[in-house]
Amino acid sequence: METTDTPPPPAPDAVPRHGVPEEPPVRKTGPGGRRRPRRSGEGRTLNAFSHGMLVLWAFMVVMPLLWAVMTSFKTDREIFTAPWSLPASPQFENWARAWSQAHMSDYFLNTVLVVGGSLTGTMLLGSMAAYVLARFDFPGNRFLYFLFIGGMSFPVILALVPLFYVLNNLALLNTLHGLILTYIAYSLPFTVFFLTAFFRTLPTTVAEAALIDGASHARTFFQVMLPMARPGLISVGIFNFLGQWNQYMLPTVLNTDPERKVLSQGLVQLAVSQGYKGDWSGLFAGLVMAMLPVLAAYIVFQRQVVAGLTAGALK
Repeated sequence: METTDTPPPPAPDAVPRHGVPEEPPVRKTGPGGRRRPRRSGEGRTLNAFSHGMLVLWAFMVVMPLLWAVMTSFKTDREIFTAPWSLPASPQFENWARAWSQAHMSDYFLNTVLVVGGSLTGTMLLGSMAAYVLARFDFPGNRFLYFLFIGGMSFPVILALVPLFYVLNNLALLNTLHGLILTYIAYSLPFTVFFLTAFFRTLPTTVAEAALIDGASHARTFFQVMLPMARPGLISVGIFNFLGQWNQYMLPTVLNTDPERKVLSQGLVQLAVSQGYKGDWSGLFAGLVMAMLPVLAAYIVFQRQVVAGLTAGALK
């Protein structure tokens, strides 16, 4: 006599709802079938420590800047008697006095002319050299590349005396265009090194398609490759702008004409002269004037700088 085994009734938790069978819960297991351990408190402690260090670093960077801006609106008496308090009444004449009487307007104009010309020349020549070194194979390619890298390791202080005599023989000493050419030569090695690595990450198919359509190498470079390299150009442009705007050693040696001094030279002269006169409020106003363009440039292009620095790694 045959008997049929009846299956045991399902557990209450396993009864399907609305006619849809439920899957058993899946346990998170690691290698070997072991359950993964929960996130320990060590990770949370490390995360809190890193955030705390970032907050401390931001405080150490931002507070001196805010203090300099606040001090530029104080009187000389308030600077020494209440250095950490807010100004009783903002002294806007400090800025007017520094702009006119301390000749900060002349220094600012000279700096804009020098940095504008040198930055344009550096980006144009550097991008062209980097594109050729990254895209074309020819005898001496690697030698030229390492020559540019060698220029980064050469101390600029060792070139001051030869530069002085070279510019003097070319009648470029104490001239703005001589300083522009010097800034371009000073900034080219880093620009070529940075952009060569960036151009190598760009796809070659786009340039090949442009050449097949009849575009020349110059048109392909200016209309196709340069727009694609915009993040890298902005990143290296910001670094060159910061270095050239704050440059002090080169203009001190190569530009001794009082009428052609740049901001870094003007601030040093202002610090010396105002130190004897006791006009510390005018000195802080001139300091903030020289600092604001750099902060504005970085705030405006901060996303592009980060994108340019990480583009090569992401690709």
